[in-house]
Amino acid sequence: MGAPVLRAAVATLLACALSALFTNSASSAEAHRAHASNERPVDSIASARMPIDTPQGHVDFALDLSADWNAPQPEVVRAVIVLHGRLRNANDYFRTAQRAREAAGGDPGRTLLIAPQFLSTDDTRAFHSPPDLLSWHRDAWMGGAAAKTGAPIGAYAVLDAIANRLADKQRFPNLKTIVFAGHSGGAQVLQRYAEVSDAPDELAQSGIDVRFVVASPSSYAYFDAQRPVSFDAASCPGFDDWKYGMQARPAFLREHSPEQLEARYAQRHVLYLVGGNDHDPASASLDKSCAAMAQGPQRLARAEGYFGYMQRRHPTGLNQQFHVVPGVGHDEARMLTSHCALNMMFDVGSCDD
Repeated sequence: MGAPVLRAAVATLLACALSALFTNSASSAEAHRAHASNERPVDSIASARMPIDTPQGHVDFALDLSADWNAPQPEVVRAVIVLHGRLRNANDYFRTAQRAREAAGGDPGRTLLIAPQFLSTDDTRAFHSPPDLLSWHRDAWMGGAAAKTGAPIGAYAVLDAIANRLADKQRFPNLKTIVFAGHSGGAQVLQRYAEVSDAPDELAQSGIDVRFVVASPSSYAYFDAQRPVSFDAASCPGFDDWKYGMQARPAFLREHSPEQLEARYAQRHVLYLVGGNDHDPASASLDKSCAAMAQGPQRLARAEGYFGYMQRRHPTGLNQQFHVVPGVGHDEARMLTSHCALNMMFDVGSCDD
């Protein structure tokens, strides 16, 4: 073997080794981030508080706001609520919302940005928070479970409280549009919230358009036992239980039948987004339970499978869209500032831009 060929071979081997090293480092970094929510508290707690009155008394919920919503805001015509994932990093999502508004050319005075923060008990303990600040056991909020501190109130009730505050005509007399946008764990919450909450219908009756951006969740809530992949249901007895299906729903979700929930959900204005490169079956933050794996091997497949499921069940009248963002992996900043997300959140451009 000649010297030039030998040098080329050595360079190729070195490049492959470095590539593997960087890939393993990236995987390790993702694994660290995926477990960080259970291993350490958040870096910061959102500065604003939303008071909520419950049967157990007054509690507070942490969130970031772009304007003081305790004072009347007659200029505000749009509210964008951006929900974090399992890392509970509301500040990062708030900055993403600000970048999205800027990219869309939105007027800060006319668009209120809200980043809720579903804290864990580890967070409130680390920051010595007052006992009336709501927090949850790890990521239990993602399934709608009740808070552990403050009062036993679930994530959906908190989102309802935000919606009800925005519907207050004394504070927001000219509000016309509310957009709920979430990525990963936050998208899991919003997809299920869109299924079970009465608030969107109540807001629509008062002339407020409600939209949902569901970006790259790890799983979806199905309305029956159908799934997009073949699997042994006998070996996965809980595959159709809540939060993956309609069986074994918590008591507070049983007011409506699955059929009623589905008929209403099909009319919800929902945009499903997923990254074209969000297809790693070994992703550290991917739900790999048997109930989730019955929905597909990775997020891209699960998103395609769920939207296909809704299309087959509602060949006409489905008020929902699906879009793959090319070249993007599991990246909240790129997903929520994509052309399609901006179109849904701010009515600019289109999904084809």
